[in-house]
Amino acid sequence: MISVVIANAWGNFIKSIPVDELKRRQHRVCAIETGGLLIFIWITVYVAALIWSGINPKDPFTWFLEVAPAIIGAMALLATYRSFRLTRLVYILILIHCIILMVGGHYTYAEVPLFDYLKDALGSNRNNYDKVGHFAQGFIPAMVAREIILRKEIIRGAAWQFFFIVTFCLSASAFYELIEWGVALATGENAQAFLGTQGYVWDTQSDMALALLGAIAALITLRKLHDRQLSELYLHSDTASDGTNKY
Repeated sequence: MISVVIANAWGNFIKSIPVDELKRRQHRVCAIETGGLLIFIWITVYVAALIWSGINPKDPFTWFLEVAPAIIGAMALLATYRSFRLTRLVYILILIHCIILMVGGHYTYAEVPLFDYLKDALGSNRNNYDKVGHFAQGFIPAMVAREIILRKEIIRGAAWQFFFIVTFCLSASAFYELIEWGVALATGENAQAFLGTQGYVWDTQSDMALALLGAIAALITLRKLHDRQLSELYLHSDTASDGTNKY
């Protein structure tokens, strides 16, 4: 009898909640569960990749230079997780970028085995894993920049947003090339594996061009998916009651 009364009371309570509000509450529970699982998987994969990367790397100095950005990035994500939680898409893209850096740090970009195989199979004269890294250098930061710009409303107008993000990624790529140059001047021969030019005279220019193409490709192909996840994040934030800033 008591269970029937409780069930009826619960049913009446649920019916009293507006449909939109009920959907928001259900969505929030789903978002929290999904977010927690994603972060657990993210941390597990990241730590496993970092440990693997640091075991007998080809060149310890190059490993440090290549993996340092991934470590700094992870620390930044950890520091801002509660105050500025990102979309699932951006978290996954950042993890992919970290893994790319760790693989390059472990083998050096000129000696990644899979791309050695592709080099031989395609009759190429260089290992092109570094080009994958530079494409990602534009593709993934473009989505990070887009999320910050849209959520903080830094720039209005889709055209101006597109222009700023692309130019930002190209500028970041050019700045990274300057860092490589500075490291090479400071350390001499020790930086050859870090530079990874492999004798290609247009290596710097092609690196920046690929970052540019990566940024454009990301904004074109991932815009709709990113917008959907941003909408979900806003909905989650609207229904949050734990006092944290999800924006």
